[in-house]
Amino acid sequence: MIRMSAPSLIIPALTSLSLLASPVQAIDLTSMSDAERTAFRAEVRAYLLDNPEVIIEAVNLLEERQASAKAQDDMALVAMNADDLFDDGYSWVGGNPEGDITLVEFLDYRCGYCRRAMPEVEKLIAADGNIRLIVKELPILGENSMISSRFAVATKQVAGADAYKDVHDALMALGGDLTDVALRRVADGLGLDTDAIMAQMDSDAVTNEIATTHALAQRLQISGTPSFVLHDEMLRGYLPAEQMAAIVAEKRKK
Repeated sequence: MIRMSAPSLIIPALTSLSLLASPVQAIDLTSMSDAERTAFRAEVRAYLLDNPEVIIEAVNLLEERQASAKAQDDMALVAMNADDLFDDGYSWVGGNPEGDITLVEFLDYRCGYCRRAMPEVEKLIAADGNIRLIVKELPILGENSMISSRFAVATKQVAGADAYKDVHDALMALGGDLTDVALRRVADGLGLDTDAIMAQMDSDAVTNEIATTHALAQRLQISGTPSFVLHDEMLRGYLPAEQMAAIVAEKRKK
């Protein structure tokens, strides 16, 4: 939710209150005399001092309207970028590929909340059984993030979807600097063609895939990870499985 400072919220709230002060006709503040304006301000101040909860009510209503407007804007962004989100031809697809609901996750392997979200997403997918999961690599937290994503994408391009998932899971659990030795240990441990994957990491194909996802994230105004698109809605940040399941249930009712 976008939050504004207290003064910036109270000013429009007080303006709305002033317009409601006269039940018969709107008040033109610009046509008041100085004395009338002073008296009006005194009345408004006295009312607010007697009823301070009105300010909180007005601020809460304004925040609700802003959140609703932001949600509508996000849905429009999802609709405009639907093909790139749900059928880009290169992102890893898991869960139930024929599921009636699609969950897209933008992640960074060095993001603590992404690591926290991983078991929640897996719990949701396993419990539901009818959700299609798409993973998009969005390395935004420095060099180790980029190395991780290059390694994961190179694995997918060289060894396929199953190998990508294995590497994805390993990278989520991997700590420390991502040296060649560490990456080779991961690939060797999974029985992959390590040399081919390492050679692919700096290829144009890997660079273009990551750059394309970055461009999509910019169009969607995504600035942090994890970020999700659930069906037609943006979920900006970590959510436990239960909350995502409740949203899925609401989507299926529509």
